[in-house]
Amino acid sequence: MEELIALFESYASRKNPVCTKLAGEGSNRCYFRLQSGDLSVIGVKGESVQENNAFISISDHFSAKGLPVPKVLSVSEDRMFYLQEDLGDLSLFKSIAHGVSTGDFSDEEVALLMKTISVLPDLQFKGADGMDFSVCYPQAAFDKRSVMWDLNYFKYMFLKPLHLDFSESSLEDDFERLAADLLAEDSETFLYRDFQSRNVMVREGRPYFIDFQGGRRGPIYYDVASFVWQARAKFPDDLKEKLVGTYLEALKKYREVDEKLFWEKLRLFVFFRNLQVLGAYGFRGLYEKKAHFIETIPLAAANLKAILGSGFPNYPYLSELLARMLQQPSLQKRSRPAEKPALKVLVYSFSYKKGIPADPSGNGGGYVFDCRGVHNPGRYEEYKTSTGMDANVIRFLEENGEILRFLECVYALADAHVERYIKRGFTHLMFSFGCTGGQHRSVYSAQHLAEHIAEKFGVEVELIHREQNVRRVFNA
Repeated sequence: MEELIALFESYASRKNPVCTKLAGEGSNRCYFRLQSGDLSVIGVKGESVQENNAFISISDHFSAKGLPVPKVLSVSEDRMFYLQEDLGDLSLFKSIAHGVSTGDFSDEEVALLMKTISVLPDLQFKGADGMDFSVCYPQAAFDKRSVMWDLNYFKYMFLKPLHLDFSESSLEDDFERLAADLLAEDSETFLYRDFQSRNVMVREGRPYFIDFQGGRRGPIYYDVASFVWQARAKFPDDLKEKLVGTYLEALKKYREVDEKLFWEKLRLFVFFRNLQVLGAYGFRGLYEKKAHFIETIPLAAANLKAILGSGFPNYPYLSELLARMLQQPSLQKRSRPAEKPALKVLVYSFSYKKGIPADPSGNGGGYVFDCRGVHNPGRYEEYKTSTGMDANVIRFLEENGEILRFLECVYALADAHVERYIKRGFTHLMFSFGCTGGQHRSVYSAQHLAEHIAEKFGVEVELIHREQNVRRVFNA
């Protein structure tokens, strides 16, 4: 965090930006929004210099080509941190949320999806023109090694945890044949690798593309399969056909299209992509126990079942094994974990003069954070009648910056604890913030933690500013 703040201050010539950690999902990179006045950027902390270099280089190349991606604004000397353009909070996945939840996609949602996939050939062909693929991470191209990594990832992260009995030798034979078929066509185009609605931001009705650091040289079919058959989006068959048709029309400006042959190749990549996705969900869900990945496994399995229905005679053993796998009761059991009691989080602000709040749940009180180490607005006459919910106090605390660094540590601790309590089925957790009068610093801290937990985890949060006689409930 301190490195990103220093990078921002050097880039923007502005001190003490407001820094907010953004929720991540399947990535180990950390994202932050840094704001000062009318300037807002996204700060990224990566875990790999090579991966960071891949994103930075590809972003610079795409930006020079006029492609809609976030521009990289500044990079630290060690290249572990960088700032990029802030595209806002509206992803394509959020934009189509109604259709995803109901199965009935509106005309506006369909139009946005079609607008998005019509840009894909530009990324694939214009993006590949003049690109130095040697910067790509972890590989420069989609090759046999890439295919076998993904297939074996599926085998070890998904098949084996299901405890299915199978012949590894027969399975590897079919994997070899599948890899050969996937790589039968030479490719000089850019493969995005994770082209899906959560990696598309929408700003002023226009799609922008993020998280392409895993991109490399590879076949065009992979990204179409990733987007149209993404498990969580649950597109109906007629919408899938429309999206592929829109893509093919956009593709024609770059090359001639044999639609029948394209669909045949695409079907093979849909098959492969579903195996790769199940491997990823197996790791994130069955091993790391991340709930939203576990819940998505049945959707990915349904996609696989649908594509498997018309058969893949070139891979007889793999086809038979997958059909057997999809009938396993254990797959449904793992994909639909038993419901756990809902967690309720209680957040207090208080004055130490009046004592630490008691825990009404009887669980012992949880965390108590002492805010008195932060510079106190209450020492100044102009803030005497205000609280930590008022704009003038908020501005005082955030411009000073101490409260932000304090809450950064609190958020890290709280996030880990809330996530753990949810997994273990606990029902109560309490956080209390104390200061001298229970009016400024504790109120600000309790307010922000309550909002943070409610937004990030979607659990019920009850916020009580005890000395202000204020109570608010954030419903689950």
